[in-house]
Amino acid sequence: MEQHIGWIGTGVMGKSMCAHILNAGYKISVYNRTKEKAKELVDMGATWCSNPKEVAEKSDILFTIVGFPHDVEEVYLGENGILKSVKNGSILVDMTTSEPSLALRIYNIAKKMGASSLDAPVSGGDVGAKNGTLAIMSGGDKEIYDKVYPLFELMGKNIAYMGKAGAGQHTKMSNQILIASTMIGVVESLLYAHKAGNDLNEVINVIGKGAAGCWSINNLGPRIVEGNFDPGFFIKHFIKDMGIALKEAKNMNLSLPGLALAYQFYISATALGFENLGTQGLYKVLAKMNGI
Repeated sequence: MEQHIGWIGTGVMGKSMCAHILNAGYKISVYNRTKEKAKELVDMGATWCSNPKEVAEKSDILFTIVGFPHDVEEVYLGENGILKSVKNGSILVDMTTSEPSLALRIYNIAKKMGASSLDAPVSGGDVGAKNGTLAIMSGGDKEIYDKVYPLFELMGKNIAYMGKAGAGQHTKMSNQILIASTMIGVVESLLYAHKAGNDLNEVINVIGKGAAGCWSINNLGPRIVEGNFDPGFFIKHFIKDMGIALKEAKNMNLSLPGLALAYQFYISATALGFENLGTQGLYKVLAKMNGI
């Protein structure tokens, strides 16, 4: 029997991720809070639905990737939410970076209704979404992960099963903690090179191939040099992620001073009106602090 796929959330990353599945020949039903953002997918052959509940009624496997935990809660548990009409035997896959506790809650409710769920947040930004090279870290039941794996392969290259429900979200928190402090290093490095009079592209080319090389300097560094602060991943969403990580760390009696410092820098970005820029917009904050 042919699988019918559902997709909720067609923003910066979701649209490209859904398109990969659509291009593979699957029938897809889509919903997005702003209908216009789903138009390209509908033009490609996806079927528009008026709310998450309608998507759930039509789907064997349903993917969601929205903005914040409260959006996840509304999509799954709201008046017209997925769990109001989920089909027996269906699989729900939340790819939003969200709270591990919420992932476990959805898992338990879905289980009672005869459905299954995975938390499968991603990393790689808009470039990874467009190129189908995302990192996908998944939590839930292994046999369900195995069933969804062929669809994950259409969206990512670094795909891993991390353990029980919530484990995918905890892995993503580890990812975001590392990126948070790394971005401070990237920005300060480029500000230093700028002040010293170096050619920034040449600096990136050299240090990006050495011990300091990382995804952020090699992919976001050139955008900073070009003055391109468009979001591959929004500052406001990164602040959300860091907040979740700090909350989880507090619950574990774990001190993360580096993350706390990075969080404050990004809060400053919001205060300056930069919340809708990409995470590389941190450059503008520290440049302003230094009168550059």
